[in-house]
Amino acid sequence: MCGIFGYSGKETIVSSVILSGLKLLEYRGYDSWGIAVTSKGKTTIKKKPGKINLAEDPKLTGSTGIGHTRWATHGGVNKINAHPHTDCSGDIIVVHNGIIENYRELASKFLRKHSFVSKTDTEVVAHLIEQELSKSKDSKRAVLKTFQKLKGLNAIIVFFPKSNELYAIKNSSPLIFGTDKKKKSFYLSSDVIAFPKDVEKIYFLDDETLLSFGKNSYSLNSSSGKELKLALTAFSQDVRGREMGAYSHYMEKEIHEQPKILSEFVATKEKEIRNLAQKIDKAFGSYLIGCGTAFYACLAGSYLFSTIAKRHINPAIGSEFSYLVDFLKKESLVIPLSQSGETIDIISSIKHAKEKKAKIYALTNVYGSTLYRQADYQLLLSAGPEQAVVSTKAFSTKLAALLLTAYTLRGEFETGKKLVLESVEEIKKILTSKQNKQIAKKLSKKSHVYVLGRGPSYPIALETALKLKESSYVHAEGFAGGELKHGVMALIETGTPVLVLNPEDETYQDTLSSAYEVKARGAYVIGISSKNNSIFDEFINVKDTKEATLISYAVVGQLLGYFTALAKGVNPDRPRNLAKSVTVK
Repeated sequence: MCGIFGYSGKETIVSSVILSGLKLLEYRGYDSWGIAVTSKGKTTIKKKPGKINLAEDPKLTGSTGIGHTRWATHGGVNKINAHPHTDCSGDIIVVHNGIIENYRELASKFLRKHSFVSKTDTEVVAHLIEQELSKSKDSKRAVLKTFQKLKGLNAIIVFFPKSNELYAIKNSSPLIFGTDKKKKSFYLSSDVIAFPKDVEKIYFLDDETLLSFGKNSYSLNSSSGKELKLALTAFSQDVRGREMGAYSHYMEKEIHEQPKILSEFVATKEKEIRNLAQKIDKAFGSYLIGCGTAFYACLAGSYLFSTIAKRHINPAIGSEFSYLVDFLKKESLVIPLSQSGETIDIISSIKHAKEKKAKIYALTNVYGSTLYRQADYQLLLSAGPEQAVVSTKAFSTKLAALLLTAYTLRGEFETGKKLVLESVEEIKKILTSKQNKQIAKKLSKKSHVYVLGRGPSYPIALETALKLKESSYVHAEGFAGGELKHGVMALIETGTPVLVLNPEDETYQDTLSSAYEVKARGAYVIGISSKNNSIFDEFINVKDTKEATLISYAVVGQLLGYFTALAKGVNPDRPRNLAKSVTVK
């Protein structure tokens, strides 16, 4: 949940290169940042709590440097605990993503004579390397020996400013190496989105391998020190998410990109959808797994497969699936959904699934991510980079993928395609409506909001509540409508806002009954449906497009979350206590 960036190459304003990359990595963590740059034999370290302000760039010229955006796991948010961290001499500089589970043990066992400055686990790495170098002057060996002592899932860059050398090594947490066409500039990042436009070839580091690079060369070694071949692959960037354009926030931009992305998805992904449907058809048990928003897509998918394809597919929370793998067989199919492809709970679960010889069919938005590379089969969502922490366009694309797959299993891909495109047209209308903004102003003044849905709408109720919580900090809960009498009704009082998702499917009448029940207890009922009803205090008209109505409803929830955040003066792109890519447990 931290962002790492490194550069070595031709003489340039290296601080600008690093800070520009870090700014694009802020979604991974943004409570503090720091850089270290060597210029004319002098090393400058600049770090600061808070978000990056590119206007504060110190304009340091040089050929080598590293940077970091932090999301605190150890130590408070302040300048001292911000990365980079150094050894006692200042000759070893480290940035780190992850958690070193045994850092206290390492410090007490090996580093009693070393002076620690910060309260972080990261600083122990610099001192351990310093200790190793006191035995041997081999920097490569010292970094390998140190990393082998660390417990946990970690990624580090070690910068030796005297030699202008960078070393990188990882375990699960992502690191990607990139070069320009002439191999004169070398970059390292937690995500390809941070690479400048001149990067044309990349390499995804494998676990426990050591990458070394400097101004004129690079090399790769195994954990034992054996030299390995580093095979670069061609890279073409999707730059849609890099610039905000005319929008006020990335979240707003990404919500508005959905009609185009969904249209492109149904037009270009038929082959992959048919392949996924075929694999599900032949599997002995299929399992959808995801975390947060992605899990709600999995839950929606289980309803879609049941309703459309008459298939039972098991949904599970990614962090819980590791405890449910005992029933997996080699004929089982596990379908993980992840925007980033780096979510540690998902990666951990599929490792356990692979141990059971189950096949993995990944739905992810990031080419070359850990999930993408570890899966047996891949369906790339191609939604473009998501810069806002809260997921929007990747969620709607997941819903489209699952709906299309369910219809394909029924032998009706074209029917599914038609419904998604109908929902696209409805989304365009939703995006131009001022009603969501007006309702959001009312929600922003409330302490609690509840969202009701039944059947396939229930996961969208959960997702709508999540969007309100993570975007605006309004307490919101999603419930299955039938659960009202089982405890939820105790929460309803006069004026409590209740959003009711009421599509024209088999749940319509029962959901309407739920609306009457909360209204009788004084709720302020906001109906989201294609049919108005006198029970609704507010009505958001959304055309019914059968099962694809879920996608339209999801966009309404996203807009309510976004506009409620604005009404409360909250930055919807960077919600407190959250980061986009959860790479630590």
